[in-house]
Amino acid sequence: MDLRRLLTRFLLFYAVSKVALTDQEGFLSLSCGGATTFVDSSNISWTPDTSYITTGNTSFVNFLDGTSNSSVPVRFFPDSQQFRQCYRLPVQNMSAVLIRPQFYYKNYDGLNKPPSFTVSLGTALISTIDLTRSDPWVDEFIWPVTKDILTFCLHPIPGGGFPVISSLEVRPLPRGAYESSWGEFHDTALRKRFRVNCGYSNGSLRYPVDTYDRIWDPDQNFSPVQLSTGFNIQVPFNLLNIQEGPPLSVIQSARVLAQRNVLSYNFPLGIMGDYYIVLYFAGILPVSSSFNILINGEVMRSNYTVTSSEAGIVTIKQRSVTNLNSTFQNISFYPLVNAIEVYEIVEIPSDVSSTTVSALQVIQQSLGLELGWQDDPCSPTPWQHIGCEGSLVTSLELSDVNLRAISPTFGDLLDLKKLDLHNTSLAGEIQNLGSLLELETLNLSFNRLTSFGSQLGTLVSLQILDLKNNSLRGTVPDNLGSLKDLHFLNLENNKLKGPLPQSLNKKSLEVRTTGNLCLQFSMSSCNDLSDHPSIPTPQVTLTNVKKPRSHNRTAILIGTIVGASCAALLLTLSVFLYRKRRKDANETSFRQTLDMRSWNFSKIFSYKEIKVATNNFKDVIGQGGFGSVYLGKLPDGKLVAVKVRFDKTQLGADSFINEVHLLSQVRHQNLVSLEGFCYESKQQILVYEYLPGGSLADNLYGSNSKKIALNWVRRLKIAVDAAKGLDYLHNGSDPRIIHRDVKCSNILLDMEMNARVSDFGLSKQIPQADATHVTTVVKGTTGYLDPEYYATQQLTEKSDVYSFGVVILELICGREPLSHGGTPDSFNLVLWAKPYLQAGAFEILDESLRGTYDVESMRKVASVATRSVERDASQRPKMAEVLAELKVAYSIQLEYLASQSELVN
Repeated sequence: MDLRRLLTRFLLFYAVSKVALTDQEGFLSLSCGGATTFVDSSNISWTPDTSYITTGNTSFVNFLDGTSNSSVPVRFFPDSQQFRQCYRLPVQNMSAVLIRPQFYYKNYDGLNKPPSFTVSLGTALISTIDLTRSDPWVDEFIWPVTKDILTFCLHPIPGGGFPVISSLEVRPLPRGAYESSWGEFHDTALRKRFRVNCGYSNGSLRYPVDTYDRIWDPDQNFSPVQLSTGFNIQVPFNLLNIQEGPPLSVIQSARVLAQRNVLSYNFPLGIMGDYYIVLYFAGILPVSSSFNILINGEVMRSNYTVTSSEAGIVTIKQRSVTNLNSTFQNISFYPLVNAIEVYEIVEIPSDVSSTTVSALQVIQQSLGLELGWQDDPCSPTPWQHIGCEGSLVTSLELSDVNLRAISPTFGDLLDLKKLDLHNTSLAGEIQNLGSLLELETLNLSFNRLTSFGSQLGTLVSLQILDLKNNSLRGTVPDNLGSLKDLHFLNLENNKLKGPLPQSLNKKSLEVRTTGNLCLQFSMSSCNDLSDHPSIPTPQVTLTNVKKPRSHNRTAILIGTIVGASCAALLLTLSVFLYRKRRKDANETSFRQTLDMRSWNFSKIFSYKEIKVATNNFKDVIGQGGFGSVYLGKLPDGKLVAVKVRFDKTQLGADSFINEVHLLSQVRHQNLVSLEGFCYESKQQILVYEYLPGGSLADNLYGSNSKKIALNWVRRLKIAVDAAKGLDYLHNGSDPRIIHRDVKCSNILLDMEMNARVSDFGLSKQIPQADATHVTTVVKGTTGYLDPEYYATQQLTEKSDVYSFGVVILELICGREPLSHGGTPDSFNLVLWAKPYLQAGAFEILDESLRGTYDVESMRKVASVATRSVERDASQRPKMAEVLAELKVAYSIQLEYLASQSELVN
C-alpha cells in the first residue's frame, strides 16, 4: 500500500510538473473585439484579435451571469453579405489542433434579433451557428494540420443577420491523437458533440487538469435509466500508449455497472450524419472485467477485457445515424467506462490546385478590384463570379469591367467549361485561350476585338461561341468548322466579309451573321462586294406583304430609280476611297522601305532573290505563330535561316519593322545576327544567320533531345551565353532594350552548342536613361510572362529576368513551363518547382542529370532561378547579377568535372 501511494504521488507530481513545463506552448486565445491583453482564472493569457483579422466592427455584450453583471467584447460583421470574414490562425509545427470559438449576442445591438450564420475551417463548412437556440454558443473542432495557416471564416445566411463572435481558441493536440478518424489523405475533421467524464458529476474539467485544454463535461443526463454508480479511485496508470493523452484525473473516475446486465449511454444527435466515438477504459477496480461493446444494438467488440491498473482505448465509426446508444453488456465482473467522446465527422473538400488559385489572384490584381477572392476559390463556398464542380473551377464570369486583354494567366484555368468576358474592353486579337480544352461556352461579345487569332480551333470542347458586337475584320477562319461540338456561333455586328467557310455549313450548327459586310456560304453572293469593302451590307427584313395596288406603281417606279441612282453614286464613291487607301498604303510601305534602306545592313533582298535562295521555299526548318522558317543558301554559299512572317496586318508590320530596326543597332556574339530583309509587295521576310544546333527547346524536350542529352555543364554554358546576350541588351545597348519574349525556343545553338538569343519582334527600347519601365500592351508567351507585367502593363528589365528564370527552371527540370501531364499542381513549372528548389529538394531534377552535377553548382543555379521568378519584381535580381551567379556555378561545375577526371586517371 505504501508503495502504491508513493507511485500515485509520483504520477500526480509528474502530471503537475508536465503542465508547468508546457506553459501553454502553442496556445492562442483571441479576445474577439477586445482591446487589451489579460489572464483569466485558469491562468490562460488572452490577446486582442486585431493581428488575425482586418474586417468587422467591435462592441460589448453586457448581461447578467447568475447574480453578477458580465461584460464581453464581440466582433460583428455588418458588411459581410458579400464576402467571407476570415481569421488566419498560425498552426505551424502542429499535427492536429483543437479550435474552439464562442459566440455571444445578448442583444448587444438593441434589435433583439439573434443572428444565425455558418462557420468554416479551411475548405470545410463545419457548423451552423443559431443564436436564437442558444446564447452563448460554443463549438469545438479537431482539425488535421496540413498547412502553416488555418483560416476560420464566418459566412452570412440571407436574412440571418450579422455574424458575431466573442472568442477564438487554438490548442495543439498531441501528435497522433484522433488519427484513426482521419481519412487516408487527412480529408476529414471532427466536430465535438459530447465529451463525458464518466462517473464524475462535480462540474466540467479543463486546463490545467487537461494540458491540451479540452473541456470534459460531467456525467449527467446521458443514461435513460440509472443503472450504475460513479467511482473515483486514485489508481496509477501508464497512459503512454493512448495517443489522445487524456488527463489522469479523468481516467481515474468511471461509471461502473454494479447490479444489472447492461450499462448504457444514450446520445441524441439531432441530425443524420457520420460519427466517431472514442471510448476510454481503465481498470480502477482490483478485478478484471469483461463485456461486449454495442453501438445502436450492434456488437462492435466482443468480450472486451479491462485489466486492473491498465488503460486502453476503443474507437468506432458509425455511418448515417441520428441517435447513438453505447451499451456495455456484462460478461464478468462489472463492466465500466471512464470517458466517452462523440464527434461528428466532417468531410474536408479538396483544395483547388495552386495553379488555378494563383491564376485567379493575378486576374483579380490586374482588375484592380476588391472581389473578396481569398483562400480557396471553391470551398467552403465559391468566390463571386466563380463556378465550381467539386474542387475544379469550371466557370468564370466577368463582365462590365476594364479587362483590356486576355492575359496569359487565363490559359492556366485548365478546367474552365464556361468563360464569360462580355463587355470587358477587350481589344486586338483573341489570344491565350488555346489550353482551355474543356471550354464549352465562350462569350466575348460587346468588346473591341479585331482578330480571331489562331487558337480558337484548338478549343475541342467548344459548344457556344458568342462574338457579336465586336470589330472583327477579314474572313471567318476555317478551323472553327473542325469543332465537332460547336452548335451556336454568333458573329453579328462585326466587320467581317465572306464567304463563310463550307466547314461551318452543317445542320447541327446555328450561325448568326447579320450586321457584317457579307457573310454567306455562296461564293457568288459575295463576289460583287469583294472588290468594294466599303459598301455596307444592307439590312433586309423579309415579311409577308399584300400585292401593291396599281395606283402605287408610279411611286414604286420613282423610288426604284432614285434608289438605283443613290446606289450608283455610293458605288463610285466607294471605289474612289478604296483606290485611295490602296495608294496611301503603297506609298507608306514605300516610304518605310526607303527608311529601312538607311539602316546598317549589308543586304536588302528582293522577293525573287529570296525564292531562289530557298529553292522556292522548299526546306522548312521551323514553324510558329509568326509563320515559317526555311533553310536558304546565298550566292556565296552561306547558309541562312529565312523567316517568312504571315501576319500582314499593321501590327504585324510594326513588329517586323521593330525587329529590323533593333537588330540594325545591336551586335553581340550572343545575339542572333540579321543578314538582311525583304519588305517587298507586303512580304515580311527576315534573313538570319543559320544556326544548325536548333533551339534550346528542341534540345531539351523536342526532337533533338532524343539524339543527344544535354549534360549539366552544357546547360550551364548555354545559360551563361544567353544571360550575356540579355545583359548586353539591358546594360550594353544605348538605348536599353527589353527583349519581352525570352523563352527556350528563342535561344538558338550553333554547331558547338554556343547559345544566341533571337526573335526581337516584341522587344522594346527604353529611350530615357532614368526610366524604370515602359507602359505597353501585354505581349509574350504563356508560361514565361512576368505576372507583375501583365497585372500592371508596366514592362521592366525584371520582366526579362522572370522569363529567363523560367528558362533556368527548364534547364534544371528538363520540362516545359506548362505541362498537361501529371497532377494539376505540377502543370505550372514555376509553382511546382519553386518550393522544392527553395527547400534544397533536388528530386525534381531532370533524370538525365542525376549523378553528373556538383551539388553546390546546382544549389547556386536553383537559388538564382527561384529568386528570378519571384512574383514581386523588386525581389528579383538584375540580369547582371543573374549572369554573375551563373558564371560562378559554371566554374564550380568545371572544377568538379576536372576533379572527377583526375580520380579516373
